[in-house]
Amino acid sequence: MARQHSMSLLPLLLVLATGPAPAAERSMAPEVKALVDRMQGFYERTQDFTADFKQEYHYKTFNRTVVSSGTVAFQKPAKMRWEYLTPSKRSFVLSGERIYSLDPEAQTLTKAALPTSQLSASVTFLWGKGKLSDEFDISRTECKECLGTLLTLLPKKPDARFREVQLDIDPKSAQVRRSIVIDPDGSRNAITFSNLKTNVSLPKETFQLTPPPGTQIIDTTTAGR
Repeated sequence: MARQHSMSLLPLLLVLATGPAPAAERSMAPEVKALVDRMQGFYERTQDFTADFKQEYHYKTFNRTVVSSGTVAFQKPAKMRWEYLTPSKRSFVLSGERIYSLDPEAQTLTKAALPTSQLSASVTFLWGKGKLSDEFDISRTECKECLGTLLTLLPKKPDARFREVQLDIDPKSAQVRRSIVIDPDGSRNAITFSNLKTNVSLPKETFQLTPPPGTQIIDTTTAGR
């Protein structure tokens, strides 16, 4: 189950493609709109960033929580890398309309197509693109154990992939400190970020995967050709 879980990455794979056209925008509370605007402004000004992360995925059906940790890197335009270190090593890279998954234990590198034009605003705002309020109704939720201010994002159109998204925002910096996705079945995928560093001029090698000798390459982008 841990290996299956590691495929359900937070914003990267949490709400991958956009759904139906957004409905008319509903008004947000002034303090919520101000925070959302500051948050999007922060990522619009950020060229790249790195962070450590801790992921806690609670399977409601099994009443079980799987905990993972690692590092993440983002860079404009539309590049990111998730490096899982525990409980097992795995790497995920999105770059150039392709997503790559390296599983050292299974000795496989999987390549798949993922057009960034189809990504939801819940992902693309991290690159300074997309407007959250176009796709979500956003409100503030009281949360005593949160790191900052908790915003709840409800999709304006029903989506079979998730029920809601929650963003725990640092009110001072307007950075996302934790992201929570509630699946349709009630399962909860929470990722907490720490040691965030911005505009560090990441080298291009950050978003390249070099598999060790003997790795099987699985290229699904050629399927059906």
